[in-house]
Amino acid sequence: MRTVTSHGVTLHVQVDGPERGPVVMLANSLGTDMRVWDPLLPFLPSGLRIVRFDKRGHGLSDCPDAPYDMDTLVSDAETVIDALGVRDVVFVGLSIGGLIGQGLAARRPDLLRALVLMDTAAKIGSPNMWQERISGLRKGGIEGMADAILDRWFAPEMRGDPTRLTPWRNMLTRTPLEGYIGCCAAIAGADFTETTKALKMPVMAMAGSEDGSTTPDMVKATADLCNGVFHVIPNTGHLPCVEAPEQTGALISEFLKEVGHV
Repeated sequence: MRTVTSHGVTLHVQVDGPERGPVVMLANSLGTDMRVWDPLLPFLPSGLRIVRFDKRGHGLSDCPDAPYDMDTLVSDAETVIDALGVRDVVFVGLSIGGLIGQGLAARRPDLLRALVLMDTAAKIGSPNMWQERISGLRKGGIEGMADAILDRWFAPEMRGDPTRLTPWRNMLTRTPLEGYIGCCAAIAGADFTETTKALKMPVMAMAGSEDGSTTPDMVKATADLCNGVFHVIPNTGHLPCVEAPEQTGALISEFLKEVGHV
């Protein structure tokens, strides 16, 4: 098991594929760990070096006390890249992972070739909205909000199939409360509107048509800020890499070809 230490926090990292392969880094969403990408991996081009990591407070990474800030989460991703000694990375960020990607692209454009923004935005919600969620989490835990969160994560067909839904519910509810709240606080304080507008690298954005967290309009507005291309994935919610991995993988694969990464 591979780890990287960032600001005294141990991060769980996984690297798959050939050492000299083109690097794609995957950053997962709030309430998930790196396994959220498992359905997608078979539909990405062969020969890639795939880097995944559990952000702080999630998966097998350390869980320091909340709150966290986005600058620290961006630094964590930067530290992983530097520790692995990789460059020319295509960064694929889902939800909060997309915020991390935008922050990293603004801070260290020398590390990245291109950016894929999946079900995310330059600014997600308002500080008051996130504070209300944090207050609710402190009172009732993640379990108390799980149904509402899953309604935003998945389209009705997925939600109606317990055999498919249960593992994702378990992943969500087993996320450490401090880690979930810490990342909520980081999202509350993040607004990359101006820095994302200034990005010069290629950007592709996508959104599930039924996403109740970051709607297609929000994602398209973020793509428009930086002249990125935008796609809607039908009949999916906030995690299209889970519900429609083949279609999501095809879009990413085509983008990798367009930017000369495969």
